[in-house]
Amino acid sequence: MVRCGIPAIPPVVSGMQRIVNGKVAVPGSWPWQVSLQYSTGFHFCGGSLISKDWVVTSAHCKVSTSHQVVAGMFDKRSKENVQVLRIAQEGVYLMTPADPWWTPGWGRTYFHGRGSSMLLQASVPLLSNAECNSFWEREIPDIMVCAGSDRVTACMGDSGSPLVCQKDGAWTLVVVVSFVSGTCRSNIPTIYSRVTEFIP
Repeated sequence: MVRCGIPAIPPVVSGMQRIVNGKVAVPGSWPWQVSLQYSTGFHFCGGSLISKDWVVTSAHCKVSTSHQVVAGMFDKRSKENVQVLRIAQEGVYLMTPADPWWTPGWGRTYFHGRGSSMLLQASVPLLSNAECNSFWEREIPDIMVCAGSDRVTACMGDSGSPLVCQKDGAWTLVVVVSFVSGTCRSNIPTIYSRVTEFIP
């Protein structure tokens, strides 16, 4: 029996791999990760399949029915084994600190760089919102979670991508990338939105 959150190809998550300073993921190991693209095929945000009909992403990705969802993608340069899906409807956009938290994405690996061609994965530490405030010099609300820094962070193109943890053998979506350092500084943590805060 197939269980939600358990990929047929398990990701290799040993050690601390870093999206800025990340490690190439095992193809197919993050099967719910999708690429949100313009009709031209340009990747602009990530997202997570949460059912056969719904994708969760970040609100500032401003998804519309003119965009497309690409599922099954690993290498952006290859169209092999991918599904290109139309968006029929726009809807709601959507822990224990000691557990390992992982985030995959195709975002930039440095500020002036291009997005990664290969799907990268990174293990990121959680920070308290109080700790996060000092990095961002602003109040981070409780509906957000802060993770990263220590040379690990997300960058442009990673918005909407998931941050997951493994619980009872299954990967669980908890938050999605909401905003990142405008210069991809690897010492600045990423701010994620708590999915549970946006579930009706």
